[in-house]
Amino acid sequence: MSSRTFAWRLGVVLFVLAIFCILANTLLYFPNWKADYATDKDQLSKYVWYFAGISGGGLVIFLPAAVFMSLDDCRGRGSRRSCGTSCALFGSVTAALIGLVGSGYCFVISAMALMEGPLCWTGTKWTYPFENQAGQYLMNHTLWEMCKEPEGVVEWNVSLFSILLALSGVEALICAVQAIAGLLGGLCRGWCHRSHYTLNA
Repeated sequence: MSSRTFAWRLGVVLFVLAIFCILANTLLYFPNWKADYATDKDQLSKYVWYFAGISGGGLVIFLPAAVFMSLDDCRGRGSRRSCGTSCALFGSVTAALIGLVGSGYCFVISAMALMEGPLCWTGTKWTYPFENQAGQYLMNHTLWEMCKEPEGVVEWNVSLFSILLALSGVEALICAVQAIAGLLGGLCRGWCHRSHYTLNA
């Protein structure tokens, strides 16, 4: 399997992961499938409004996905489309680095959201009842009963932010793999081309 075909497959996977990140982030605005809280920023966790899955894990990832998939069209001399393969591979490295920034942003925000816990109504006020607990509430489900509204918001946030954490982690891994593969492929092709030219001369 050529490096271009490998990059194309990585691009397809990235594209699918980006769509799922956007969906997961969008669902965070509708805890327990209710739209009542989406209109008020003071009733949803601040991390929901950072658009980590929509922007970082979603829209930004479309760029490296598109670049990776376009590499398969970059053929050698005499084919449908001729282009500098080494330059294209180095271009994929740049796109991969951009993808790393986007997925890294989504990963960090999701981790911070899980550590702090959701914003909810505890019966007296809207607050972060699990703040400054270093994520201990994640292992103690009896604490989840402190959140009265939105109903099931703890489970909702934990599930969706965990999904975003996992998806963005895979995105970052894919971008890192392609960055290394593109760099090595570009260097190798350039070195091999110079060696071939020197031998012919």
